[in-house]
Amino acid sequence: MFFFFFSVTIILLLYSSNIYYVLNTSFFSKAQDNPALSTKRVITCDDLYNVQRLSCETGEIIVQAALYGRTNRETCSMGRPPQQLDNINCSQQGTLDVLKKRCDGKKVCEVNTNVFRTSDPCYGIFKYVDTTYACVPIIYVVACEDSYANLQCDEGQVISVFSADYGRRDQTTCVFGRPASQIQNVNCLGPTSKIAESCNRKNSCTVRASNSEFGDPCVNTYKYLEVAYTCQSK
Repeated sequence: MFFFFFSVTIILLLYSSNIYYVLNTSFFSKAQDNPALSTKRVITCDDLYNVQRLSCETGEIIVQAALYGRTNRETCSMGRPPQQLDNINCSQQGTLDVLKKRCDGKKVCEVNTNVFRTSDPCYGIFKYVDTTYACVPIIYVVACEDSYANLQCDEGQVISVFSADYGRRDQTTCVFGRPASQIQNVNCLGPTSKIAESCNRKNSCTVRASNSEFGDPCVNTYKYLEVAYTCQSK
């Protein structure tokens, strides 16, 4: 059997309402063509009414890179005087964190450019938001308290944990045989990094959902462990 790899890149650039769309898609082939994860890029000119929209038809958004500022004189330059395009070393710190907190794990995310104007990284320069993101198939696992969560990837892939919470956020998950008093508290959230520390870069991983592992974020409430992860090539 022959195994082979090749990469094809398709660039699609559209301009509409001060928003540029760039689509970059790669393909992996193993005896036949199978589409891999797509990477998309959206550039939105800074304007009071402009909204940057990220979306995935399949999978969920994972923001990979983001810039608010200016790195060239061509992007978002229409109708702008030269002095507003001169500084091409302009970048607002924290832009990536803002977009990841707002958009990661969603299928659609819309962000007005004014959320980035917490300060001005280059006064007098006309700026834009330049975002690169991937549409990633996220796997969700739920384990009731005192049971086990099993994370598993196909051969040749490894686990990458996106998020993990131990607590309770609704009255429908892990409720069988439980009295009402143990499922009333739905504001019990205990984000944990222990799953990522234990499971990342492994092909499979088993974790017990218990207070001894994660502490007790809400006493007398019956809890569960929620894990969202992806499988990535080694």
